[in-house]
Amino acid sequence: MAMTYPFPVQDDEFRGKRVLVTGGTKGMGAATVRRFQLSGAKVATTARSAPSEDQATDLFIQADLATAAGVAAVVERVERDWGGLDILVNNAGGTETKPGGFESQSDEDWLGVLSLNLLASVRLDRAFVPGMVARRSGVVVHISSIACRLALANSTLAYAAAKGALRTYSKGLSKSVAASGVRVAMISPGFIETSGAKVMIDEISANEGIDEAAARHRIMEMIGGIPLDRTGRPEEVAELVAFLASERGGFITGTDYVIDGGTIPTV
Repeated sequence: MAMTYPFPVQDDEFRGKRVLVTGGTKGMGAATVRRFQLSGAKVATTARSAPSEDQATDLFIQADLATAAGVAAVVERVERDWGGLDILVNNAGGTETKPGGFESQSDEDWLGVLSLNLLASVRLDRAFVPGMVARRSGVVVHISSIACRLALANSTLAYAAAKGALRTYSKGLSKSVAASGVRVAMISPGFIETSGAKVMIDEISANEGIDEAAARHRIMEMIGGIPLDRTGRPEEVAELVAFLASERGGFITGTDYVIDGGTIPTV
């Protein structure tokens, strides 16, 4: 049974487009895959874990994008089967934090976080963007996080720094390829209630003896609050990805779109 999608979609908006969504088996990635599928695109995805039975894609490559070998395997398969991409959504990212502040993070921890949250995008862009430039058409969307602007003083600092570097890199890349008809944009989500976020909510609920709603608001308070007083949905991020990748976003490049319910207090 296919996953449902909560917004109306034009079924031929991306017909004929070749799309790769990294980290596309869960959360925002899975919602983005579904959004492009419903719009008629050929969609490939890659992740460390295999997709569930209800997640059919045109092409799935199981790989660890935190490694150069994993990226190379994805590039080889996509180039062999499809001959390139029209849209690349660099969504894979995240961090496995350990207790403590910055001093708890070893060199190995830092390198792992940087490899997944920065270098995976750099390597994939380096492989696929030249083909877009040659065709004078293409879109790259980098998924970042508001953590790059609201870095917390704990073990997530490496993740925030990596996403901050991704922001700088994304802006520079956009300037490099704009004249060739290739657009590059970034999206910085706030607290989006993915399956991973739900695990965190359940853990806080169990550990502190509070209900799910209270646990959810505890996390919202930790990041400085959400004026809209709710968490975001993965599909809301997917809609922004689709807009930026579409002709409707044809005059947009080099920007970082924050989608956080108002969490960041300044513009």
